[in-house]
Amino acid sequence: MKTSIEQRLRDLQHFGEEGGVVPVIDVAATSTFLNPEDMARTFQGELPGCYLYSRHSNPTVKAFSAKIAALEGTEAALGVSSGMAAITASLLQLLRQGDHLISSRVVYGGTYALFENLLPRFGIEVSFVDLDDEAALAAAVRPGRTKVLYAETMSNPMLTISDLPRLARFKEKHGLKLVIDNTFAPLMVSPARFGADVVVHSATKFLSGAADMIAGAVAGPRAFVDSLVDVNHGAVMLTGPVMDPRTAHELYLRLDHLPLRVRAHSAAALDFASFAEKLGVPTIYPGLASHPHHARLREIANPGFGFGGMVTIDCGDPKRALALAKQLQDARFGLYAVSLGFSRTLMSCPAVSTSSEIPEDKRRAMKLHEGLLRLSIGFTGHAEEMHERFAKAWKAL
Repeated sequence: MKTSIEQRLRDLQHFGEEGGVVPVIDVAATSTFLNPEDMARTFQGELPGCYLYSRHSNPTVKAFSAKIAALEGTEAALGVSSGMAAITASLLQLLRQGDHLISSRVVYGGTYALFENLLPRFGIEVSFVDLDDEAALAAAVRPGRTKVLYAETMSNPMLTISDLPRLARFKEKHGLKLVIDNTFAPLMVSPARFGADVVVHSATKFLSGAADMIAGAVAGPRAFVDSLVDVNHGAVMLTGPVMDPRTAHELYLRLDHLPLRVRAHSAAALDFASFAEKLGVPTIYPGLASHPHHARLREIANPGFGFGGMVTIDCGDPKRALALAKQLQDARFGLYAVSLGFSRTLMSCPAVSTSSEIPEDKRRAMKLHEGLLRLSIGFTGHAEEMHERFAKAWKAL
């Protein structure tokens, strides 16, 4: 019998001192070498199991990283300081001056700004492409220069679903590395199973679940993860976006109940999206049969975790979107705040917040209208009461 993701998480156990059922928090910034000669050998990579300095490795971060590897089904993983750190470090490790990156045109605004404004300073060119347009995707390849294909499993905020099997075939054909941001779909989809070389997360979101910390993670082959902390060439080691061990410890404990939370978010989101659609609200949710990628997600999804906790609705224009958000916040339906994966519903207008870095003409091309309201559906509250509060606010517009 194939071991399930939940069983992999459950079977991974790190004991604390004196036999504690959870690991201790090791906050030491540096480690003692009882044999002074071993320090030089560790710097040269000859003793990979030795702890050197917390920017290089830390026992608590290592325990958390092992759980991320179990979650994603990869050989290894590494906790870092934020989701953007995970993306940036991964790409700086994979790309060099003169290289070319192909990215989905529908990505998080911070990712877009990194690709459009910062990577070119390092001599790295980026092309944004509709990844469902096979002709455009093929035309974007620059032989000898294109090295990485980047996409989000479920895009922010349009909730489009990447065709991971097809992207994997494409990257194999052209000798590329496939990097997938799986922040919106933890447990639901396992990108490495379909050929993703590197999987990144903003652990701030669903992995944390409490909106109380900033963190990220990178998962992939052992050789790649080890390269990130190489003392001479590692993008994490040399730029320094390390994860604090206190954060790693908190996240380590929370991953055990991630399956429960993902199911709860998915159930609440499907319930809300179904209600909103019946109410006549233009609703984007991959769990609805009306979503253009509903069947695609069903094909690649791990069974039992639903369709995610994110819903986007089209209010028609920005004034209506803001008015609806204010009424919903006043009615205690949700909180007007960026981020996602919290136990309560969070709402934001992407065009003026998390996607504001994307120029207006490009937002229009991807149908990211100013009237969109993105909702990260929480799992607290009574469904019928939430329906009533939303319907009252919507009808009052």
